[in-house]
Amino acid sequence: MFKRLACAAALMQFAATAPAAADEDTWDDVGTGVRWALVGAALAAPAVQGDWKGELQAIGSIGAATLVTTGLKETISKERPDGSDNRSFPSGHTSSSFAAAATLHNRYGWKTGLPAFALASFVGASRIEAEKHDVVDVLAGAALGSLSGFLITSKRDDDVVIIPWADGDGAGVLVMGRF
Repeated sequence: MFKRLACAAALMQFAATAPAAADEDTWDDVGTGVRWALVGAALAAPAVQGDWKGELQAIGSIGAATLVTTGLKETISKERPDGSDNRSFPSGHTSSSFAAAATLHNRYGWKTGLPAFALASFVGASRIEAEKHDVVDVLAGAALGSLSGFLITSKRDDDVVIIPWADGDGAGVLVMGRF
């Protein structure tokens, strides 16, 4: 557990200090790398353990998030902050990262899920810093990815459950523990 949290903390520290003067391309590159690392971890972890049900669920949750995100991008024409195209809503990088994080959380517990969600949050922040998305795009991507991961991936017995929520009046994260 300590190693996972230490690695996530080190990455977040790097993200907070090193790229402070970074340009949009650097944020884009680093965020994209972290996204692919999360997706790779969500797909590789069950395969390495011979957890074929978990593998299918990871493919399903990431695939569903990607399909819904792509459909919304094609349906809703919203210009990116950098003006490069009209496919800003929702953030695809963020949705696939949060789908991977939710899958890792459900299959391997909060000790894996917490660092994964921290890294997914970094991906969302990097999309804003890279001027590819605004906050609404990233929040929508995070919600879609989390929903996909939590609905498609079956839960495992765990002492701590993390559930993102949203309604017409706000949003948040519910953390429940069993002692």
